[in-house]
Amino acid sequence: MLDDRFPTMGTVARVVRDADGDVDVASLFAEIDRRLSRFDATSDLSRLNADPRPRVRAAPLLRAAVAAALHAASVSGGLVDPTLLGALRRAGYGESRAHVSPASLSRGLRAAPRRHPARPDPAARWRAVVVDDRAGAVCRPPGLCLDLGGSVKGWAADLLAGRLERYGRCAVDCGGDLRLAAGGGAPWEVRVRNPFTGAVAHTFRVRAGAVATSGIDARLWERGEGDFAHHLIDPATGVPAWTGLVAATALAPTALEAEALAKAALLSGPAAGRRLLRARYGGVLVLDDGTVDRVA
Repeated sequence: MLDDRFPTMGTVARVVRDADGDVDVASLFAEIDRRLSRFDATSDLSRLNADPRPRVRAAPLLRAAVAAALHAASVSGGLVDPTLLGALRRAGYGESRAHVSPASLSRGLRAAPRRHPARPDPAARWRAVVVDDRAGAVCRPPGLCLDLGGSVKGWAADLLAGRLERYGRCAVDCGGDLRLAAGGGAPWEVRVRNPFTGAVAHTFRVRAGAVATSGIDARLWERGEGDFAHHLIDPATGVPAWTGLVAATALAPTALEAEALAKAALLSGPAAGRRLLRARYGGVLVLDDGTVDRVA
């Protein structure tokens, strides 16, 4: 069995599979990174964001990734919003933090403001973004910039696993977004990490489908003395969301949907997040007091 890791999209992807067949895994990740990174001014995404025209011609890969982000926004009721790039930059996430160690989770939680659920942006600017495949273009109001960092990892895991599963068992992990196919073999064992202790909080056995985790611990930084921020933005306020949850793991048929559900659950807070996961496919929530809530 092949087991390789690839730096991509500000994280590390791991691909375990029986065989590659005609799939060039390394080249696919390199192309996704080259075309969709917001940290590279020459990428297709950065050129789209910099273009002042309302309709911009876009390559198929970018159009598919934008369509995936809009689907995640729809699935999450607008909580997973791809139009928050400006808010991310104001929070201090203007450059890649792939090689920067996160700040202390316990210190960040002690300094965090009063917890409350995030809410969708009432303006729902993501609804103004349209992918026009017939014209080969992406349409959006001039000046509206997109961040695909969350949804693109789940979308990429789905894309690659869909190509690899014909050659046997495969598991594609893009920064915590996993797409799995066991075929006729044994189910995959997926261990969910407790962000406080590093121990295994829960184990899933998955034959086919996806598991995704969203958390504040891996992208947490100190902006000043006692002032902490992370990358999960409340769309209604444009500032990092402190909801009472530090991590959420969701199951779903696809990694794109699992990623959207995990992030939406974390942004919703403990009670609403639990209801969301229970109404879909289940998962695990980790509260900021250390409680692990396993949702059937």
